[in-house]
Amino acid sequence: MTDATMGPTQNGQTVDRIQANYVAQMQRRRLYGGLTLMIFVLLMVSGFVVADDRNAGGFWEGLHQIGDYPAEVLAEAWEKRADLPALIVKFFPALIETINIAAVSTLLGAAIGLVLSLLSTRGLARWPRLIALFRRLMDIMRAVPEIVIALVLIFVLGGGPVPAMIAIAIHTAGALGKMFSEVAENADLKPVEGLASTGATWSQRMWLGVLPQVAPNYLSYALLRFEINIRASAILGFVGAGGLGYELRNAMAWGPGRFDEAAAIFVLLFGTIVFFDQLSSRYRNRLTEGHAA
Repeated sequence: MTDATMGPTQNGQTVDRIQANYVAQMQRRRLYGGLTLMIFVLLMVSGFVVADDRNAGGFWEGLHQIGDYPAEVLAEAWEKRADLPALIVKFFPALIETINIAAVSTLLGAAIGLVLSLLSTRGLARWPRLIALFRRLMDIMRAVPEIVIALVLIFVLGGGPVPAMIAIAIHTAGALGKMFSEVAENADLKPVEGLASTGATWSQRMWLGVLPQVAPNYLSYALLRFEINIRASAILGFVGAGGLGYELRNAMAWGPGRFDEAAAIFVLLFGTIVFFDQLSSRYRNRLTEGHAA
């Protein structure tokens, strides 16, 4: 109900005050937004200047040559295009090795991430006082890049697919553990409480009360991570971790004369990534939305 004692003048003053406050607030937002943009631009420019100074060659001096290497690869590949099918067959075992690295590391990382997520979720954790510890552990696993872990493991274990698999699995466990935990926080606790009242153990409560609710999202995230791990396993090949990336590094290191091999590996890698991207997207949509893409 409107106060009858409030006259037209007071109403006008109230509206003016609201408008003035709104205008002041919008001006502050514009000011803060402008300052943020200026800071961002300054950081970008200063970072680029530092990177350009430390670069082996000047960025601007070499910018016009950016298309030379792809042009040489394409020219030689076109020249030897008749050999492309045979080269694809030759490097297919390396592709299988890359996919195997990604698959095993995804399975291992998802299993570890599943356990860590349940141990770090409020309301589900077996040891609530250790939630912060498990979360920091996942932060560390997620923060260290795969290539850094792989380089350390290659120094210890030697080159090959095993260091790549362990490196990717560690990073995958940290990343999936974080996402799994966020999903588990939204799970309905009534089934868990019901199982607890019957004397079920913690593992039984998680297996029967939580996992059936979160399984579609968990599988969706695991498939998405599998796509990422295929690319990661190919990249780790450049540091001696085996697979298709290792063959690509050798082909590129030899330079002209083996550019046709580099082109064949690029075709294999690109086709594989596109294939698994489409396949996993289709199944992820089925899991989360109940229909195919």
